[in-house]
Amino acid sequence: MDFGLVLQTDPPASRVISLMKRAERNGFTHGWTFDSAVLWQEPFVIYSQILANTTTLKVGPMVTNPGTRTWEVTASTFATLNDMFGNRTVCGIGRGDSAMRVAGRKPNTLARLGEAIEVIRDLAEGREAEVDGQRMRLPWVRDGRLPVWMAAYGPKALALTGSKADGFILQLADPFLTEWMVKAVRNAAAEAGRDPDSVTICVAAPAYVGEDLAHAREQCRWFGGMVGNHVADLVSRYGEHSGMVPEALTEYIKGREGYDYSHHGRAGNPSTDFVPDEIVDRFCLLGPPEAHIEKLRALRDLGVDQFAVYDMHDAQETTIDAYGAEIIPALGD
Repeated sequence: MDFGLVLQTDPPASRVISLMKRAERNGFTHGWTFDSAVLWQEPFVIYSQILANTTTLKVGPMVTNPGTRTWEVTASTFATLNDMFGNRTVCGIGRGDSAMRVAGRKPNTLARLGEAIEVIRDLAEGREAEVDGQRMRLPWVRDGRLPVWMAAYGPKALALTGSKADGFILQLADPFLTEWMVKAVRNAAAEAGRDPDSVTICVAAPAYVGEDLAHAREQCRWFGGMVGNHVADLVSRYGEHSGMVPEALTEYIKGREGYDYSHHGRAGNPSTDFVPDEIVDRFCLLGPPEAHIEKLRALRDLGVDQFAVYDMHDAQETTIDAYGAEIIPALGD
């Protein structure tokens, strides 16, 4: 199992770079960041410095979207980083939550997202693609490689992931839901004539290593609120008891009363009071190293290839070091 580190690009950027260097020293293979231009600093600028200060770490957004940049700009940016640092990027992409809503726009449609996945990958790898009716190619790309991993929860998004994406990003670490969603992605890949095992599975969730569970829950409760945004969209689209989405995912948002993006992804987010302890425990990895190892082994058995640690809490260095010292080595067996 591979391991990734997920950060927000809060200033100073030097701290983001320092934590990514620390992650690589501790055995992490991927460095991910949020991508929301209004809320945080521009990640692609910072990726250049992360790549320059590490040797093997792969970087990318978790996640970008097809709406905040034109597709040829996104592809060219990835291709430039790959040319400079040797194909060490991954494009995580989704419909766009905070990046679009904070700017007063609606998230992209799945149809637009599916088209963007193919265009961005083709352009970044040197092939010709069509953008807004215009055929184009990046003539300077040589031996480019850009895996595109899609974030998804709902049935149509999972089907799109399986049919078109190189990887699946699931932003929660509940084994029951992971099994349900991985199966949906694999089935969609098979129906599209692809090898289901060719789709990389990445589970991303907060991890907090320590004995004080009450404190860990409070530091990670924000995550249930973030996931709740996507779940609310699913409920509005499919209905509360449609059978299209597991009730294990939708039940907890009944007490949700809105969301303030100024606290997005941050410990102490006041918009997450509705998230019960049970959801925090199910969606996150909390407790001593043994508890993390046990849950990660269960996820690995379900086909998860990478666990990406959301490290937005008051124990960032401690968590990175604990994973490097005890947890990552245990998952190498």
